[in-house]
Amino acid sequence: MIFIDNNGHTDPRLNLALEEYVLRNFSPTQDYLMFYINEPSIIIGRNQNTLEEINHQYVEDHNIHVVRRISGGGAVYHDFGNLNFSFITKHDGTRLSNFEKFTAPVIRVLRNLGLDAALKGRNDIQVVEKKISGTAQFSTGKRMVSHGTLLYDTDLGEVVNALNVKMSKIQSKGHKSVRSRVANISDYLERSLSIEDFRKLLLEGLYEGNEPFEEYRLTAEEWQGVRELKQEKYDTWDWNYGRSPRFNIQRTKRFPLGEVDLRIFVEKGRIKDFKIYGDFFGKEPLEDLEKLFLGIRYIKEDISSVLQEIYITPYFGSLPKNDFIDLIYGEDEEGVKI
Repeated sequence: MIFIDNNGHTDPRLNLALEEYVLRNFSPTQDYLMFYINEPSIIIGRNQNTLEEINHQYVEDHNIHVVRRISGGGAVYHDFGNLNFSFITKHDGTRLSNFEKFTAPVIRVLRNLGLDAALKGRNDIQVVEKKISGTAQFSTGKRMVSHGTLLYDTDLGEVVNALNVKMSKIQSKGHKSVRSRVANISDYLERSLSIEDFRKLLLEGLYEGNEPFEEYRLTAEEWQGVRELKQEKYDTWDWNYGRSPRFNIQRTKRFPLGEVDLRIFVEKGRIKDFKIYGDFFGKEPLEDLEKLFLGIRYIKEDISSVLQEIYITPYFGSLPKNDFIDLIYGEDEEGVKI
């Protein structure tokens, strides 16, 4: 197995692009191992509805990256206290969904460090009934990636804040995350280690009893290929948000002028249908307002842009425009998921 050095990059978009580039372009007969640490970010599973998994306002306010990965599973939070590992190997028809095979060497190292670690459920590593690692897989048919997180010294409060979804009444076909009780590996160690020291021990432990491992550094040309993949895919709204499964949203609120009830249908991140109901008194036909939203991205920026030059009082009465925008794309205290 060859260890690939990621040059200490912490941009999650670049690290995920590097992982996919190695999967699709490196030798099909060789196995590879990668480690990487990401800046604060939420990594979304391939089949998830991004908006249903994140606290969007909190993510924006705190400059947290939101990036979709190529593998399935649930959304996870990364920061500088989280170490990510990735095995890139051949796919022989039996390895996919065999999480035990790829977590076993990691569990062995953790046990050598004094942790009572074990694989629980399908793909989680736990210590004392608390999750310290989650894993996921993806296959191209001939090659596969098995990657996972290791919560070493993560800010667990941020895990709750960033993934505490407040968008109410979303009905989606996306695969929703299941929140588990989590803990940091550092809490169980008998001696204090930096995440860099932990990474070194893990790397040495993974190769214990084997031939000395080979370390590989990408060429300038290969890094250029990685950056092009990042730009074309992982930097784009279409990949990170637009690939979300179709979903329906109902947003209802009572204002002094009456109740406003919105029904919004979103597909691939864009509004396909938009209907307004309620017991308010307006003069202009709502159809004229509704059609303005068709085809736009379901993000606050685009919604605000549509309404920038629109005077909405004739449609509703005295309704502040910002209140209407917040109703279309805002957050409330209902439907909180942790």
